[in-house]
This record gives sequence, C-alpha cells and structure tokens, in this order.
Amino acid sequence: MTTKASSNSSVLVLILLIITFPFWIGILGGVIGLVAGVFGAVIGIIGAVFGAIFGAIGAVFGIFDWFPSIHLSGFRFFLVVAIIFAVVMMSRSKKK
Repeated sequence: MTTKASSNSSVLVLILLIITFPFWIGILGGVIGLVAGVFGAVIGIIGAVFGAIFGAIGAVFGIFDWFPSIHLSGFRFFLVVAIIFAVVMMSRSKKK
C-alpha cells in the first residue's frame, strides 16, 4: 500500500514541477539578470572613479592631450545642425 501512495505523490510532484517550470525559469532568469546588473554597476562605478581621478590629474597638470580641438568639420557640423533643428522643432510644437 505504501508503494502506491509513494507512486501517487511522486507523480503529483512531477506534474507540479512540469506545470510550474516556466515560473521557476523566470525567477532564475531574473536572479541572474539582477546579479549581472549589480556586477556591471560595480564595474561602472570603479571605471567612473578611475576616470574622475585621471581626468582631474590631467586637468591640473595638463599631461593628457585627449580633449578634442574645437572645429566644426564634417560629422560634427551635421550633428550641431541636427541638434539645433530638433530644438527648434520641439519648441514650435510646444507653442501650438
């Protein structure tokens, strides 16, 4: 008699696992995404701190020549014109 009860409970557990499988996969995916997001945020914060430190050193001593010269040629000119156009169009739509 215990064999039949054990068999029935095993079948019930198996059916329960099959029905709730998408739920468990969703939870697992969410947890993995959360861990990866926190890991990425930590790396981003570390990179920002190093960037701020080296940027401040470069600004004070002028040893890094990475700042671009200001001249509007090619793509930069197109970008400035596109931004000005977008601002004008947005201000016109707000006035109406």
